[in-house]
Amino acid sequence: MIEVQNLTKDYGHIRAVDNISFDVKKGEILGFLGPNGAGKTTTMRIITCFMPPTSGTVKVAGFDVLDESIEVRRRIGYLPENPPLYPEMTVEGYLDFVARIKNVPSRQRRELVHRAMEMCRVEDHRHMLIRKLSRGYRQRVGLAQALVHNPEVIILDEPTVGLDPKQIIEVRRLIKSLAGEHTIILSTHILPEVSMTCDRVVIINEGRLVAEDTPENLTIQLKGGEMVHLEVKAEAEALQQILCGIDHVRHIEIKPLDSADRLSVTVESERGHDLRSLLAATIVQNGYELYELRPVSLSLEDIFLKLTTEEETSPVASDQPQQEEARR
Repeated sequence: MIEVQNLTKDYGHIRAVDNISFDVKKGEILGFLGPNGAGKTTTMRIITCFMPPTSGTVKVAGFDVLDESIEVRRRIGYLPENPPLYPEMTVEGYLDFVARIKNVPSRQRRELVHRAMEMCRVEDHRHMLIRKLSRGYRQRVGLAQALVHNPEVIILDEPTVGLDPKQIIEVRRLIKSLAGEHTIILSTHILPEVSMTCDRVVIINEGRLVAEDTPENLTIQLKGGEMVHLEVKAEAEALQQILCGIDHVRHIEIKPLDSADRLSVTVESERGHDLRSLLAATIVQNGYELYELRPVSLSLEDIFLKLTTEEETSPVASDQPQQEEARR
């Protein structure tokens, strides 16, 4: 549904997006992640025809964003970081206006406006001026305008900004319900949101693509080996020696806990070797008390930090603000 090939965007001598390629399948929810200044917003603006690329190609439903931008726009619903709202219009009037701009046929317009308001839970505020709405409700109206013409592709830049916890859960459910019928790109800084809603993840850093896969596969690739956390009542040095004698153990980390004589132990084994039963048997057979044993997996936060945290270099002071703005 969306094909991005060798996409590059330069602002003068600053390269905001650097030769990235990825695709999004029909009906898929893709999490688009990166630190501030990574190039996420620039990439989404190119996909939605807000700006041209310097080089490379982007196609939406087979239409090129440069040569067939009108066809691309017809098929996209876009919620930018700052929703494009008109504060002096009512909620319903604004959504009707957006539907007209997007050439929704008059016989379908009322039905689709009502559907968008219902999906985003703003129908009770349909006659209220947008300027009188809370930030959370304005965000909902922004989401409704992205959905009002029932687009094939929906691109959401921080869709839950300003929402309370209950509203965030509702928006997550809405996004999940749209999958299958719609293809969705979701950009957010709330990483648990990606884990709960997205089928696949693309991570970019400093304009370059650093990972593309499911969160589960990224965990397997980056973890290196199997990891187990234990809580044991033992003497640290003796326990270290015993565990080091187990085959396929790569690394052991032991830290004292507040409880008397209890230790927090992390054991990493070679990939493909599950040592949980052997660890438990060894600890108990040596007369130690085992209080906890559980596998450890990398969270999406761990993956994100591992892929995007690099040793910082010192840029020229005069270039830094410009570079950060260009890479948004």
